[in-house]
Amino acid sequence: MLNNEIAERLKIEYPIIQAPMAGGVTTSKLVAEVSNSGGLGMIGAGYLTPIQTREQIREIKQLTSNPFGINLFVPNEFNVTESEVKSASEVLNPIREQLNLSRKDDFEISRFNNAYETFNNQVKIVIEEKVPICSFTFGIPSKEVIAELKQHNIILIGTATTVREAIENEKSGMDMVVVQGSEAGGHRGTFMDGYQESLVGLMSLIPQVVDNVSIPVISAGGIMDARGLMASICLGAKGVQMGTAFLTCVESGAHKVHKEAILNANEDQTLLTRSFSGKWARGIKNKFILEMRKHEEFLPDYPVQNTLTQDIRKASAAQNNQDFMSLWSGQSPRLAKSQTVESLIKTIIAEAKKINSYI
Repeated sequence: MLNNEIAERLKIEYPIIQAPMAGGVTTSKLVAEVSNSGGLGMIGAGYLTPIQTREQIREIKQLTSNPFGINLFVPNEFNVTESEVKSASEVLNPIREQLNLSRKDDFEISRFNNAYETFNNQVKIVIEEKVPICSFTFGIPSKEVIAELKQHNIILIGTATTVREAIENEKSGMDMVVVQGSEAGGHRGTFMDGYQESLVGLMSLIPQVVDNVSIPVISAGGIMDARGLMASICLGAKGVQMGTAFLTCVESGAHKVHKEAILNANEDQTLLTRSFSGKWARGIKNKFILEMRKHEEFLPDYPVQNTLTQDIRKASAAQNNQDFMSLWSGQSPRLAKSQTVESLIKTIIAEAKKINSYI
């Protein structure tokens, strides 16, 4: 069951993909260790500059000769006025004061408009550096970008949170699609439907997507062990993408406070918020999320809110203060462990083989 078309196509031993978590979690060591242990390591390049993207690709090539991939954020149009930016910053100023940060009252909107340039430069780097696999979040790239990547034999993986989005991914030419259930931690890849409409649980989503697309389906959202892997395969998925399980691994670049928060959390302590970034994301409930709840509806969209809260998140992390950090986590934190990547993958495979023998 594990030596299937995804493993074969991606040239990996096991159909286990490490979720490309942006923001420093997917260190070169984490990505390389996943690939060295038989899975597919993925760079979360969403917040990297083109220079940083190239540097990390080259660094990973020194650490593994096995395939690894990269994930890019598809830029989205957004509308925001200076008064909206100012009022959002005013809401954040009392929190800045709690962290001994200076108040901020002026932000130039123009600074948010270089996402397309960054994305196009990253695509060029992926081609130049011959990264074999590229996945996308928050949408589908243009026909031109897809055609160019395919010309260089790069395997393309889309992201979907509904059947409709999965169908669009297939139509666009994606080779595989990650389907993210509502259990997933951090930002989900919703791009067609509203966040409420896209909150479909993974066990409901997998078979419905499988029945409506012909490309291989990869399941994501709350999967932490062999039980999640085998359940996904029984429902028709060909592999899994795991985020939180790898986030608490030794090699992950997540802040120690973030790791500890997950390792000590229960399943009812995660919730959806758009207070940190302007996009709905699942994380562990903390003071920031609760204080910002009453303002959430009026906050500017991603990437504006994400930039506005950057100094707060950074200062909170520097002070080892979990109150104002974005503690992204899926809905299965009780299953998280502090362990090496090798140990996690070995355990999953050993348990999957046991489950397979019962089927």
